[in-house]
Amino acid sequence: MFSGCRTVLCAERVLHLCCPYNPVPIKRPLADSTFSFYQLFSSSLFPHRTLSFSRQQHPSLHSSASSHPCPHHRLPPSSSGTPRHSFIPRSLSSSVRPAGVMDLKEVLDVLEQLAPLSLAESWDNVGLLVEPSKPRPIKTILLTNDLTMPVMDEAEAMDCDLIISYHPPLFQPMKRLVQKDWKQRLAVRAVENGMAVYAPHTSWDSIKGGVNDWLIGGMGSGSVSVLSQALSSAPQRHKLEFCVRNQEQLNVIMADLRETETSNLQHHTTVRSEPDGYHVSVTCAASALTPCVQMLVGHAAVSPSLSITQLQPAPLLGCGQGRMCVLDEPVTVAMAVQRMKSHLGLPHLRLALGHQRTTESSVSTVAVCAGSGASVLQGVKADLYITGEMSHHEVLDAVAKGTSVILSDHSNSERGFLAMFKERLTIRLPESVTVAISKSDRDPLEVV
Repeated sequence: MFSGCRTVLCAERVLHLCCPYNPVPIKRPLADSTFSFYQLFSSSLFPHRTLSFSRQQHPSLHSSASSHPCPHHRLPPSSSGTPRHSFIPRSLSSSVRPAGVMDLKEVLDVLEQLAPLSLAESWDNVGLLVEPSKPRPIKTILLTNDLTMPVMDEAEAMDCDLIISYHPPLFQPMKRLVQKDWKQRLAVRAVENGMAVYAPHTSWDSIKGGVNDWLIGGMGSGSVSVLSQALSSAPQRHKLEFCVRNQEQLNVIMADLRETETSNLQHHTTVRSEPDGYHVSVTCAASALTPCVQMLVGHAAVSPSLSITQLQPAPLLGCGQGRMCVLDEPVTVAMAVQRMKSHLGLPHLRLALGHQRTTESSVSTVAVCAGSGASVLQGVKADLYITGEMSHHEVLDAVAKGTSVILSDHSNSERGFLAMFKERLTIRLPESVTVAISKSDRDPLEVV
């Protein structure tokens, strides 16, 4: 019945979904800057979790998706030799903070603007995990990498209203809330104290300028790309294409399309005049595909030429898991270790040298993944891997392929981002809201 089915990347959707700006080199370390990712991406990019802007709003978008390859971030060099982070489009350090108070929903809206939860991995448990029954204004927010008993003690002492725990303290399904399990005790204490608990986890990893960009920033200047590209979570769409011979047939079919209430197609319909008639292209959601096809095949003039294309999700440029950096200036393995010690604030790191490598071997390419990065780094060709943890056999596999590995322990590869996020969040909240970083939060492992 159909002339063919094919899978293509919809150029129009790419133009509507991909980030249009070019990163601007920073003039100072990003940790010393305050800005909002909401303003970074502009209010048109993540207003309601839906990415949509027009060519009129962004005149730079004129060509097809094929002429818009994914740009690399740039890590600008530092005259002082100190590694710098990737970019800062504008500084908001002089901006006036909003007045008044905020309730939980308003703070959650800000968190969504900074890092949309749609960017999190499908297996993750992100977002609001504990919600108080009685609403109250948010006055104190505590940031932590892990919600542990000492961190909960700290939160109670400061009368905290909202705990933002990078790792979700509630991950596996629970059948009961009792005192035998420490995570269940944490949940009970949060409820008893009227505290909300929110976890961003892999949405922070994925977002441009997030945890992974912060981690790779410790290596110095270079070109940074995403290892595992994030794709748009917009509903799946299809394109229906067909030809009609004359204006009369076109008018009848277009009228029938408009009457197909579920299609909502008028904005996505294009008609091109050709010597032998008209070529019509209609883009619709998956839910509208069946009624549209049923209507179109009922027209004898349409049926022979009808084709259906399933459109692929558009990439969200700069977002995704893991990062690869091609350094502007190669360094030795020993220099890379020293840079990461300084960046992470750690006296010790674990190092596995690649096959036939020494501490004086050159490093030009570095792949990173915060936390437990083996699955993201697997098969990536780089001189050096940097992550929090890998298993014994995963390290052996990397070393055998000539790749050296730096391990910091899991949360040490993530925790430093909290200071950067605190500044981004603070500028978006009223002065009546205090944002603090936990003093009790630390990696459970120590080198002794």
